[in-house]
Amino acid sequence: MKIGAGALLPSGITAIALAACGATSTSGRSASADPLNGSITVFAASSLTSAFNTAEKGLELDHPGFTAQYSYGSSQTLVSQLINGAPADVIATANTSTMQQLVAKGLVDTPQAFCKNKLEIIVAPGNPKGIKTLADLAAQGLLVVLAAPGVPVGDYATKALKAANVTLTPKSLQLDDALVVEQVESGNADAALVFVTDVVAAGNKVTGIPIPDAQNVIGTYEVAVLKASANQGAAQAFVTSAVSGDVQTQLLADGFLKPS
Repeated sequence: MKIGAGALLPSGITAIALAACGATSTSGRSASADPLNGSITVFAASSLTSAFNTAEKGLELDHPGFTAQYSYGSSQTLVSQLINGAPADVIATANTSTMQQLVAKGLVDTPQAFCKNKLEIIVAPGNPKGIKTLADLAAQGLLVVLAAPGVPVGDYATKALKAANVTLTPKSLQLDDALVVEQVESGNADAALVFVTDVVAAGNKVTGIPIPDAQNVIGTYEVAVLKASANQGAAQAFVTSAVSGDVQTQLLADGFLKPS
């Protein structure tokens, strides 16, 4: 049936036409792209390993087509690699000072605080040396390992020991949290200072000795999108998830503190 311009449509045809228009509109809305799509590379402080790896499993289930590759290590090492041209989409550091190096060079968008962490003494399972306080770490013959200067957890440990008037000579200085924990797990050290979340991640391989808040140091973590990212949409979506989404939920479950 041919219908000329201005002709009235029969009611049945009118209903079909309106339904078709509605379907087209709805389809357009539902077809909006998921920002967490494609692949990104995330550089992250080693203390984030367990939380980020666990969160990634959920992200891949909830966002088919999305994957993230992670490079973990000392925040300072990762930042140095980025300054020297290493490709990445997101950077997450365990302090603010290393992130500021990237800000100063114009390599990242505005960083956002996304969690906090505090220190804990880590010892062998069962605490065979009977360590209870920071002062106990200065006991003669006790083998203590710290992270090196410039590594966030190492700088925080130095501040905590200084505030508690504790002087000690570490057996060794390690390049990141994971290596510090390994020294205690292997028996090469009697004790060390790491983040609370490092102790949680180590499970029954170690025992954690809490440090009173009055003597502790709270570290702020920051995350940012690299301006050179080839997948800006997914990178920003990941940052958003770290600040207030599923990644943030996993961080809190793993013992990290809220950013504010």
